[in-house]
Amino acid sequence: MMIDTALLPQSQIAELFFQVYRYGQITKEQRQFLKTFLLQETLPYEERTAIDRMIYAVRRGWLKIAE
Repeated sequence: MMIDTALLPQSQIAELFFQVYRYGQITKEQRQFLKTFLLQETLPYEERTAIDRMIYAVRRGWLKIAE
């Protein structure tokens, strides 16, 4: 599934961040969305920071990776 990130509102990263922390896990679709979003050349600082926090939480075991 290809996501055209140019058409996505910037607030989707914030929404994803809250969903992931609310449920304590990140799904395959959410991970794919983050990968696609990270490939953007112009990634705002706030979105980059939110993504970094999610990655850090997964590494620390605070968030689970759902299969």
